[in-house]
Amino acid sequence: MHKSRLAEPLLGLPSPMSFSIWWNGGSILGLLLGLQILTGLFLSMHYTADMTNTFASVIHIMRDVPAGWLFRNLHANGASLFFLFLYMHMGRGLYYQSYITQPHTWMVGVTIFLASGGTAFLGYVLPWGQMSLWGATVITNLVSAVPYLGTYIVEWIWGGFSVGQSTLNRFYSLHFILPFLVGALSGLHILFLHEKGSTNPLGEMNHVSKVPFHPYYTWKDIVGFVIVLAMLVLLGFFFPTLLGDPENFNHASPMVTPVHIQPEWYFLFAYAILRSIPSKLGGVVALVASMTILYFLPLSALYGKIVPASFTPPYQVCFWVLVVSFLLLTWLGACPIEEPYATLAIPVSIMYFLSFVLLTGMPAIWSKLLE
Repeated sequence: MHKSRLAEPLLGLPSPMSFSIWWNGGSILGLLLGLQILTGLFLSMHYTADMTNTFASVIHIMRDVPAGWLFRNLHANGASLFFLFLYMHMGRGLYYQSYITQPHTWMVGVTIFLASGGTAFLGYVLPWGQMSLWGATVITNLVSAVPYLGTYIVEWIWGGFSVGQSTLNRFYSLHFILPFLVGALSGLHILFLHEKGSTNPLGEMNHVSKVPFHPYYTWKDIVGFVIVLAMLVLLGFFFPTLLGDPENFNHASPMVTPVHIQPEWYFLFAYAILRSIPSKLGGVVALVASMTILYFLPLSALYGKIVPASFTPPYQVCFWVLVVSFLLLTWLGACPIEEPYATLAIPVSIMYFLSFVLLTGMPAIWSKLLE
């Protein structure tokens, strides 16, 4: 009886009956986050954060630890699936203008995205392969672009004059702690969401008819869970290295630089923007802006009455231009730094940022035209 009373506010939550499959993203992300924490916890029991033994400890997990290969494959590919559904979830929020109807939920969501990105970067360093070492070196070196204090901050992050033992120790600690911060932020995200309720596919909050969350959407979420777990099993059992970099099968060596240094696929769009600007400081600013620009989207509400995206064709065009820009930048980030890729990244980066500017102002402009 007591348990049912605790669950009643969630299970009996009035939800719009017009939800589409795009509203499954939040629950799927919760499932994947739980799996990441669980598999990471088991991996940490056999991992050694020691420069001389780290790479060997990963091999030990894969070869000797019972089911170690399974936990590592699920953890590595689970990160990719997490970001895939995170981008889809954010895309749904962008399309249906959740940043206007639920600004607090949106701001916390963007913070979750940035915290998840930091966690993923730290985790990419831990296997201590070639791409782990050099990826960490390149990305942390970007901080040196900060005027006056940049070099000192980089040395403070490294714990020395290069990426080494101290860096590995602190990255391991932070990678273990940050997922719990992401979990706490996710709880806050849900709290803000339930304060107003979810946006419906028309992009507004005035729901004419609602149904209880259970059993209608619990069953829908379970179907989503089954599909995602099937995808994860397919990757973990049959294509475990599909989304990884072959360079990371080599032990980290500061004496040998990989031919093409690149981050994981979910950061390639920001990496392409960074490379498209000749100035180091300008590139770092653009890289940071490519993600933090999401914080400024709720400013759209300052323009007054907003027409939902479903009734704003120009907004829909801008949204799909942004999606195409993101996909092109992801592809360009994986391409070598040579022509025509280097030149092509410049107009695509401009198109990416311009799309956000138009998304912010377009609903208000369209509402004025309709008056």
